[in-house]
Amino acid sequence: MYSSKPLKTALAAALLVSGAAAFAQKGETVKIAWIDPLSGLMGPVGQNQVKSLQFFAEKFNKSNPAGVKFEIITIDNKLSPAESLNALKSAIDQNVRYIVQGNGSSVALALSDAVAKHNERNPGKEVVYLNTAAVDPDLTNSKCSYWHFRFDADTSMKMEAITTFMKDQADVKKVYLLNQNYAHGHQVAKYAKEMLARKRPDIQIAGEDLHPLAQVRDFAPYIAKIKASGADTVITGNWGSDLSLLVKAANEAGYNGKFFTYYTGVTGTPAALGANGHGRIFQVSYNNYYMGGQMEQWQTEFKKRFNDDFYTGSFIHVYEALTTAMAKAKSTDPVKVAAAMEGLKFKSFNGEVEMRKADHQLQQPLYMTVWQKTDAKYNYSPENSGSTLVPVKTYESYVSSTPTSCQMKRPS
Repeated sequence: MYSSKPLKTALAAALLVSGAAAFAQKGETVKIAWIDPLSGLMGPVGQNQVKSLQFFAEKFNKSNPAGVKFEIITIDNKLSPAESLNALKSAIDQNVRYIVQGNGSSVALALSDAVAKHNERNPGKEVVYLNTAAVDPDLTNSKCSYWHFRFDADTSMKMEAITTFMKDQADVKKVYLLNQNYAHGHQVAKYAKEMLARKRPDIQIAGEDLHPLAQVRDFAPYIAKIKASGADTVITGNWGSDLSLLVKAANEAGYNGKFFTYYTGVTGTPAALGANGHGRIFQVSYNNYYMGGQMEQWQTEFKKRFNDDFYTGSFIHVYEALTTAMAKAKSTDPVKVAAAMEGLKFKSFNGEVEMRKADHQLQQPLYMTVWQKTDAKYNYSPENSGSTLVPVKTYESYVSSTPTSCQMKRPS
């Protein structure tokens, strides 16, 4: 018999050396797993976002503060929390330490919990979750996690901007709340009621409905209820096919009320709107088509290359934050990078933004835009619709910011 101790010691030393090499900062390839839908009714949104994530990987691979390269791995989660957990396991098996997801807060909540549990059980193999679009406020409040960072503005921040804008709209008197029946939709309705009651107590909630996510193909019955309620305004957090088909049904039924939305610019909706809705469809977002400078160049190049529109600006935030944090940490080790991202301030397309340390919610300006015909000044036409979303109001970070109840548990 021989002792296995020298072998174990040598193996441990080799692993230590290979681990150090794996986290050499400059020249290293950093894998990012994108876990979102590529099939089903929301597939077109996912397909647009894969192109966007890969497009900006190319841009940042040419030059970034950390000198790293990004490799994107795409996994179709079919908009399912269960499929997403399988996707997470698959990504970890491929030695991925950074995951990106955004479509669906129900998925986000499941992933955030799974990542936290994985990291607790597997020290040395930690994963960081970069949330690009799932906006349920619970993710940075009661269910906040050290390993989760959100680069979009959450539902409460966007509703803060929407209701601040609506406060001065004298013709808004009766509001209908129509949302998807999952975490995000529930929160849109909740915050709309709370904030309108505070800012415009005279506004009446004429009705409220929740519908299944990505399953409704005909919204005519919902539009009939909205018309019957006498509502002059609709607030909806709907996205993808659920917004495209909603506005299509409204157009066909001749509903002429205002819509306050989160996602008018997302795949399918501009084409569905067409010339309808000019002056009455509003969107709140952290970016718009008229940011100018580098953003305008990228947007133009993306359109030319893919005949598609770039709208998920949070991907740029992700690359800016990761490369700045990796340069600061002099490492791509997720533990060191997560620590460096806490409280990080960096320049992005919408000015200086900050990853708030208390809850890992990016603090950033928001823009209110309105749907109108393109003209000489505002000439970017999403989905070649002949119309555009024109900025009408900017809400700086301190205005759109909302408080957090997060009790962050940091790793010891």
